Amino acid sequence: MAAPASALSSREGSSPQLRSVSRESLTSKVYEELRTGLMEGRFWPGYRFKVRDLAAAMHVSETPCREALMQLVRERVLVMDAGRSISAAPLSLAQYLELRGIRLLLEGMAGEAAARHVTPAQMRRIEEYHRALMKATDEQDWPAAVRTNWQFHHAVYSAAGMPELLSLIEGIWLRNGPMLNLQYPDAAPTYSGRHQHLAVIDGLRARDPAKVRQAIIDDTIEGGARFVTLLERIDRGEVTLPEHPPALRATGKRRRPEQRA
Repeated sequence: MAAPASALSSREGSSPQLRSVSRESLTSKVYEELRTGLMEGRFWPGYRFKVRDLAAAMHVSETPCREALMQLVRERVLVMDAGRSISAAPLSLAQYLELRGIRLLLEGMAGEAAARHVTPAQMRRIEEYHRALMKATDEQDWPAAVRTNWQFHHAVYSAAGMPELLSLIEGIWLRNGPMLNLQYPDAAPTYSGRHQHLAVIDGLRARDPAKVRQAIIDDTIEGGARFVTLLERIDRGEVTLPEHPPALRATGKRRRPEQRA
């Protein structure tokens, strides 16, 4: 059983909080916690991982942290420079669009399957995540918005009951998650009508695979249009990546990511 979460000993805002782990299967537990953090956007593009800080945060030795980071480097989730510093690499516009095209196929397939297999309990969880996303957006709690958006999508794709497909989708979101910190507040999703998550929910309730697939596509393309424009500006050198993206700050102040239970 994981021990309670504890704060890092480093300066406030310098490192996201992570759950401490038990001594059993340490590398695996550290690896899974880092994966979750990346998909939820608890790390930002360019974030440099410090083995000592990770070890202190998770109450383990440095070895399992180093091994978990190297596993993510081998999987091309993280990058290691010539000085052996490991970081979450930003995606270029071309990389993002290529991965988005793959996502549309995989996530559309998962959405179709979810429409056929979603249970009432899973449906309630999906609706709860969307309400949490709306609450976070209204309160300008950008870290929560990034996290709950992923949780909504992950809950939909989990309902498909296709673990191999889910693993492929997670592999893309490991690289996509940190980038979504750049969305808020200036490139937040916008829609010509109501939020496309509601169309996903409607399709799931109606058990309409085609409607769910189309809603996922529309959410990704329409909701991500301003984000693509931002990436275009970054590629042209008009905008530089901030050291701490606004999504990791709340109400104008740098904010520690919330403590995990």
